[in-house]
Amino acid sequence: MKLIDIRKINENEFVVTVTKETVTKHDVFVSEDTFNKYSNGKLTKEQLLKKSFLFLLQREDQTMILKTFDLSEIANYFPEYVNIANLGWIDVSG
Repeated sequence: MKLIDIRKINENEFVVTVTKETVTKHDVFVSEDTFNKYSNGKLTKEQLLKKSFLFLLQREDQTMILKTFDLSEIANYFPEYVNIANLGWIDVSG
């Protein structure tokens, strides 16, 4: 079973399911402006979402991640998120 499963609802809306100790679902909005700002042309929306959730899971428990949010909100809580496209793939296995 995947740690992070991403289902596309439409061009800007996704349901992200995180399966770790428990299962959580998150409705996430990714506008074109947000996508362009954080992907630096290096990632697809799905890749940006996966990296974003791996980033969040390194910093907080999955139950602390908002149930509904705009992806750009992450930078309000974690200023280092602005460099997400340049971060290497993040390991949350440990």
